[in-house]
Amino acid sequence: MSRSFDEEIDRMGTNSVKWEFQQQEEELVPWERTDPAQGEGRVLPMWVADMDFRCPPAVIEALQERAAHGIFGYTAPTEAFFKAAVGWMERRHGWKTEPEWICTTPGVVPALNFLVRTFVKPGEKVLIQPPVYHPFSWAVLNNAAEIASNPLVYKDGTYGMDFEGLEVLARDPQVVMALLCSPHNPVGRVWSGAELDRFGEICLRNDVLVVADEIHGDIVYPGETFTPFAKISPAFAKRAIVCTAPSKTFNLAGLQTSCIFIADQEQREAFKQTLLSAGLFGVNSFGLVALQAAYEQGEAWLEQVLEYIAGNLAFLEAYIAEHIPGIEVVHPQGTYLVWLDCRRLGLEKLELKAFMLEQARVYLDDGYIFGTQGEGFERINIACPRLILVKALERIREAVAQIPKSKNP
Repeated sequence: MSRSFDEEIDRMGTNSVKWEFQQQEEELVPWERTDPAQGEGRVLPMWVADMDFRCPPAVIEALQERAAHGIFGYTAPTEAFFKAAVGWMERRHGWKTEPEWICTTPGVVPALNFLVRTFVKPGEKVLIQPPVYHPFSWAVLNNAAEIASNPLVYKDGTYGMDFEGLEVLARDPQVVMALLCSPHNPVGRVWSGAELDRFGEICLRNDVLVVADEIHGDIVYPGETFTPFAKISPAFAKRAIVCTAPSKTFNLAGLQTSCIFIADQEQREAFKQTLLSAGLFGVNSFGLVALQAAYEQGEAWLEQVLEYIAGNLAFLEAYIAEHIPGIEVVHPQGTYLVWLDCRRLGLEKLELKAFMLEQARVYLDDGYIFGTQGEGFERINIACPRLILVKALERIREAVAQIPKSKNP
């Protein structure tokens, strides 16, 4: 395995959201507390879901060659672009798609908003399964729709779907769409084929359109298998829209190029019309090049980075079990995001937020942003050099040791 992932790369001066900004309410505010110049006082940012690793060499070379051309005019996807995306899905996941199914968007989050705008009338409902990636709620509420909440069930250290609750909600004629997070962010579940089949049958029976965010589908741990929702059956494919991108897989989020797979022509044309009405057309010149290079030549790099992240996970789980008994790791099956149960620390949600940032000097994603079901939890990004992870866990251990026993029995 390449040891290049051990290298700490200085990301200051790159306009990195993760390293150079802090989220305050609805605004991103520049800050300098993560700067290495701060020494031991610096905060370690482990919140935003991108990697602290360089992307595959083939991608860097392709982008350098494109940049050297020097002209960056309007760009549209080519046959080679679609072939790369379709080929990746079939080769990696056994999912046979067609080039004409693909609509391009500048990210999955914009796509979620445009999909709600296209297929959900004001006042209708969209089903989500909290604790879940917070832009799901934004996509619903930003577009005059209402949330139908079907919380996941946390039992014996793992999460599952509440299918009985799903049945009840899906029967409501106002529930017209379900946002499926697969693999699930933040809890790290890779839904089994049986779970997806039951979810899909309920939605199909009640004419609920499924929008599957599968952006983390390539990031799974040894022994786990990711199943694309639309692969399960032609009936599911006809009533499903799948959102993917190489951004999590190959660390290309800033190039903002996503593929939205829509098998049904009528739905596809409706979505394209929404994109046009928003003035969206073409693709990012560099995003096009990067996607093609990644899907065509990045697989070996992906295997290496998955091995490294799995090693990070094993270290984190062993360290916390031995040194931080007040925190429990919710073992993930996929994603490089780990859900930490901190409720035994005895801190209220805002106390926990301040504790991690000020006492432990680590910047995590606070669980409550994923829904009330996430209160008392924190999400940590482990796609970083091992030395950063070690330092972060040491800081958390030292800070937890200072919590009064009355709060941390």
